[in-house]
Amino acid sequence: MSLKRSYIPLIWLILALLFTGCGNNNPHALIITEDATIEIELFPEKAPLTVQNFIRYCKEGRYKNSSFYRTLRPGNQPGNTTQIELIQGGLKADNHPLMLPPIAHESTLKTGIFHEDGVISMARNEPGTATSEFFICIGSQPELDHGGKRNPDGEGFAAFGKVVEGMEFVKKYQYYHANGQYLEPPVRILDIIITK
Repeated sequence: MSLKRSYIPLIWLILALLFTGCGNNNPHALIITEDATIEIELFPEKAPLTVQNFIRYCKEGRYKNSSFYRTLRPGNQPGNTTQIELIQGGLKADNHPLMLPPIAHESTLKTGIFHEDGVISMARNEPGTATSEFFICIGSQPELDHGGKRNPDGEGFAAFGKVVEGMEFVKKYQYYHANGQYLEPPVRILDIIITK
């Protein structure tokens, strides 16, 4: 990596920190990759448990050197009649040593945060099993809301924030080279920082 390229995330971070003081008092998170910073606004009043969990992972440095590793896009979901579009990130490995205990499921029925373009949400298996893995929606994904058909239990996924800057990078990463649904290589997340 060239010296010039290594300064890019630092410049993005400084600019983002300068401009996140405006607007409401919701906390923001900066997902810092090797070539970009993606800024997320979190909604603690609507999804308190999920936001608190995400902030804990960030503040304790558990997302340092994690990655965006999975992409769902047209053509790579064979056998699934409910197609969705997103990128998924986090610690990746089951039973990762940095993984915290699972949290209770905060349904979109309760929070009112629906899976629209740029919304960040928790990946899970059964309701109440979400830990460290998250995804960002690309386009509107109503099948991920309560009552949606993507998960057989119909409980949907726990949305808890939305991208406010850097969605162009999310869309770029979605179409990086992948083996099936898994990015090769994954997009390295240097860190996720809470700014306020």
